[in-house]
Amino acid sequence: MPLLVLSLGSNTEPASNLHQAMGALRRKFGRPRLSPVYESEAVGFTGANFLNLVAAFESDEALTDISRFLKDLENQAGRDRSQPKFSSRTLDVDVLLYGDHSGAECGLQLPRAEITRHAFVLRPLADLLPELRHSSGRSYGELWRDFADDGQRLWPIEFDWEPD
Repeated sequence: MPLLVLSLGSNTEPASNLHQAMGALRRKFGRPRLSPVYESEAVGFTGANFLNLVAAFESDEALTDISRFLKDLENQAGRDRSQPKFSSRTLDVDVLLYGDHSGAECGLQLPRAEITRHAFVLRPLADLLPELRHSSGRSYGELWRDFADDGQRLWPIEFDWEPD
């Protein structure tokens, strides 16, 4: 089955929203492999800090169905899509990778461009799947080691998944 890799983030009631999202994701896709949870400063706007992580699942569902499920999940968490791109989020869940899919599919560009642009995506991905290769041919571990944007502060935090 293809590997489905998702980025999750929230800065509005983040612990509650991440617990609820992970419960729904487990019911849909089974038990995930999870990166550490990172707290990071907002990027592109002034706002509360985010909690971010990466989750990997095995799934053979169609990418269109996965995408629709994730949008519904964000909507259930109260995501306000009328807000600017860079704004607070109750829940943001993005497909980073799906098997060997690359290029534009179902309105998504895979692998997702944010992987190499944002520390809050790349670092948890590199922690979880350091040997996996980006379409550039470099491993995520190598990409993180050479990541040059010092302006994106993030740090690992303890996160209790049990309340789920």
